[in-house]
Amino acid sequence: MRGRFITFEGIEGCGKSTQHRLLADHLLARGLRVLLTREPGGTPLGEALRAILLDPASSPTPMAELLILEAARAQHVSTLIAPALARGEWVLSDRFADASLAYQGAARGLGLDTVAALNAMVCGATRPDRTLVLDLDVELALERARRRASTTASNRRFEDEDLAFHRTVAEAYRALSAREPERVRTVDASGTPDEVLARVLAAVEDLL
Repeated sequence: MRGRFITFEGIEGCGKSTQHRLLADHLLARGLRVLLTREPGGTPLGEALRAILLDPASSPTPMAELLILEAARAQHVSTLIAPALARGEWVLSDRFADASLAYQGAARGLGLDTVAALNAMVCGATRPDRTLVLDLDVELALERARRRASTTASNRRFEDEDLAFHRTVAEAYRALSAREPERVRTVDASGTPDEVLARVLAAVEDLL
């Protein structure tokens, strides 16, 4: 039996990585087999490309940025995600293809059609069963992102983008939720981690 594929999306600092881990703990406690992964990353090649992508010294053009992400995603899908789903595991990914629609398609101005075409080539039939968009005030989320311990001079390219960029990303995610309400659920990310987790669980309950 094929496993389930759940992805977490949202702007920088919205708390998706925390909820990603908390949902995994909940599913493990229910006796399910769970694979935690992230984009870009998840594989040795993906993690190497992640380091290049997030380094401000790299300065990729928008199209180069997108192609780096799609290369990492191609490896991720074929060597990690698709095999895990075939084994019946629940795969939880901190970002996936929708991130490229919001960041590169909308905020970088490459267009949704361009990104969607590349995503289709790379992902094939591998699509999330549920995508959770964590929605939080942009200024609050960005303040969180810029002060978290994992944000350093070597990986803060996206955190350093201006407020207008992040507002465009947030709006793109809201538009995605409106276009695909069955797959994509917006989750209020305000409050304590446990309060947000309760909303996350409600948003995936039908899959359990």
